[in-house]
Amino acid sequence: MKRATRQRLFLLLVVVALLALAGWQLRRDAQTAPGTLLALDPAGINHITLTLRGSSPMHYEKRDGHWWRIDGTPARAIDGRLNELAGTAAAHVLSWRPASDFDPAKIGLTSPQAVLELDGHALEFGESSVTGPQHYVRVGQRVALVSTRYMPRSPALQITELH
Repeated sequence: MKRATRQRLFLLLVVVALLALAGWQLRRDAQTAPGTLLALDPAGINHITLTLRGSSPMHYEKRDGHWWRIDGTPARAIDGRLNELAGTAAAHVLSWRPASDFDPAKIGLTSPQAVLELDGHALEFGESSVTGPQHYVRVGQRVALVSTRYMPRSPALQITELH
């Protein structure tokens, strides 16, 4: 075997080894990624209940592709705003920890700032984290840190003009 052929074969083996190592690292990263708040497809969510601290729960339902407030007389809601709330299900989680690791009072979960129910799955939003623009969110027996942009705010209740 000529020297040039040996060098090419050696380089080919190095490239194959590096590709295998990169594939292994990507698979490992995907397996250990924190994931999303809920394993729900936001487009498939049909019921939303939002309770902000100090206010009554607001109930919404998707009918024929549009969101309606169903407290009292049904009224159209702003679809984009409610789709944004439904999209919270797919919020990227920065980290998960067991709820038992926290004192709920210290992270604002004794009396959550907001409770968002998506098809019956409750997300309780607490205080913002001291480590950055993030909020604590209790999901069952775990607490997640998510970006502050997912913190629910009051949606406009009704639109005056239907398109």
